[in-house]
Amino acid sequence: MADVSQLEIYDTTLRDGAQAEDVSFSVEDKVRIAQKLDELGVHFIEGGWPGANPRDIELFQAMRAIPLHQATMVAFGSTRKANQSADADANLQSLLAAGTSIITIFGKSWVLHVTEALGTSLDENLELIRDSIAYLRAHGKRVFFDAEHFFDGFKADAGYALKTLQAAADGGAERIILCDTNGGTMPWEIESIWGQVKRACQVPLGIHAHNDADMAVANTLMAVLQGARQVQGTINGIGERCGNVNLCSVLANLAFKMNIPVWEEGRLRQLRSVSNFVSEIANLTPNKRQPYVGDAAFAHKGGIHIHAVQKNAHTYEHVNPESVGNRQRVLLSDHSGRSGMARKMESFGLSMSKDHPRLPELLARLKDLERDGYQFEGAEGSFELMVRETMGMHHPSFELLDLRVNVEKRHAMETPVAEATIKIRVGTVVEQTTATGDGPVNAIDNALRHALETFYPELREVRLLDYKVRVLAGSHGTASRVRVLIESGDHKRTWGTVGVSENIIEASWQALADSIEYKLLRVPAQGAVEERKGERV
Repeated sequence: MADVSQLEIYDTTLRDGAQAEDVSFSVEDKVRIAQKLDELGVHFIEGGWPGANPRDIELFQAMRAIPLHQATMVAFGSTRKANQSADADANLQSLLAAGTSIITIFGKSWVLHVTEALGTSLDENLELIRDSIAYLRAHGKRVFFDAEHFFDGFKADAGYALKTLQAAADGGAERIILCDTNGGTMPWEIESIWGQVKRACQVPLGIHAHNDADMAVANTLMAVLQGARQVQGTINGIGERCGNVNLCSVLANLAFKMNIPVWEEGRLRQLRSVSNFVSEIANLTPNKRQPYVGDAAFAHKGGIHIHAVQKNAHTYEHVNPESVGNRQRVLLSDHSGRSGMARKMESFGLSMSKDHPRLPELLARLKDLERDGYQFEGAEGSFELMVRETMGMHHPSFELLDLRVNVEKRHAMETPVAEATIKIRVGTVVEQTTATGDGPVNAIDNALRHALETFYPELREVRLLDYKVRVLAGSHGTASRVRVLIESGDHKRTWGTVGVSENIIEASWQALADSIEYKLLRVPAQGAVEERKGERV
C-alpha cells in the first residue's frame, strides 16, 4: 500500500449531494453545511457549479466573508465547449469569477460519451481537457481533473482513457480523479485498473465513486489501498440516483479498520452529529440503519445480545459507539429478557436487579402489549410511563372526563375544519376547553394543551415534532388496528410515545396523553432527572 499519510478528503455534498432526489439546498443551507464540514476537518469542500447554477454564484460570494479553519472551498465546472476558445468560454469565466484558489473540472474519458454525449472527435476532446486546464493554471488556479466515467471508459478503450489523463497532466492538473460515474464497477476491477493507471500516470490520483451497485465504499477503500491520494464523497452518501460514496462510512473504516486516521484522534466523535445535521438541513429522515452513525448501529434487542453486551460491549459491537459520537441502545420488545429489562430501567435512573420479584410481571405486560400491536422501540416515553405505573411509582397528572371531535367540510373546494372539545380533571378542578386545528389530532392536541397549561405552564415548551400512523397487519380493512407514534420535544430533549386502537382518534389520544405525562414526569425540569437517579423499585 502506498503512503497515505497525506490522504485528502474532498466533500461534494453541496454539489453532488444537492443532485439527490428530494434534496434542495438554499444558499444559507450550503453555508451552514460548509461550516459544519470545516469543523469536522475535511480538506476540500466543493461548493457547486457557478457556470450552471446562479445560486452557487451567491454561495461563493457569501463564503468570501466566512473564515474556514480546516477546509478550502472549490468551484466545479466542465471543460470549455468545443466551438469556443478558453478565454471566451462562459463556464471557465464563471469558474474564475468564483474566486476560489482551487477549481475542479470534469472531462470525458469514455469514447461513448465523447462521440455521442459531447458530439465531438476524440482528438478534439483531448484538446478541450488540455486547453481548459492550462488556461485555468495560467490564471493562477490549482486544478483538479475529474475523469468522468473513467472505469467504463477504460474497459471500453483503455488506450484512449489513458490519453485523457495524459492530456490533463499536460495541462497542469494537480490531481487526477478517477470517477466511477455510473457506479457499476466492482472492487476487483478497481484494483486491476488502478495498477495499470499508476504505471502510466505520474500525477497523484483520487477516487470518486457512485453507489449504483452498492459498492461505493468498498471501491473507495480499495482505491486507497492502491494508493489513492484523494477521496471524494458526500455525507450520508446522498447524491444522484443511488448516491455517492458515504464519507461517514469511509472515514470510520479508514480509522478503525485500516488504521489510517485522516485527522487527529477524537475528531470523528463529531461524525454522527454532522450526519444528522446534514439530514436535518436536507429535510431527509436519517437512515437509522446507517453503519456507524445510525440510531440502530449499536442497538440491541435480543435478550442474549443484551446480556452479553452488559458483560462486554465487544461481544456485539465492532467499535466503540462513542468513537463516532454514537451510543449504545437497549431496545425493549417481546424478545427481551430480564437483563434487557433491568438494563433499560437503569437508563431511566431506576435501580432494579434482574432478580426483582416484579420483573416477570413487567416482562409479561410488555409481551402482552406488543402482541396487541404496541411497539416501544421508538416510544420509550410510553415505555417508561408503563414501567412506573406498573410499579406504582406514577399516577396520572390529569383525568380525561370527556372528548368530542368534529370534522366538518362545508364545501367540496374548502379545507375541512376540525374542532375538539375536551373536559379534564386535575385534582378536584374540572376544566373544559374547545380548540380548532389543521386536523382532528392537531385540534385534540391544542385543546388538551389549553386545558392543562393553566395548571402546568411548562407544557408551553412542548412541540409535536412528528406523527406517524401505521395500519397493523389484519383482514379488517378500514376497521384494522392502527398504531400511532408521536415524537415530541422541548428545548432540551425529544421523546416518543405510542397508542394503539381500532380507532385512529383513540390511538392518537393515547400517544398525545403519554406525551404530556412524560413531560410532566420531568417537572420541575431542573434537577428532576438527577433526583430520580438510583431510585429503587
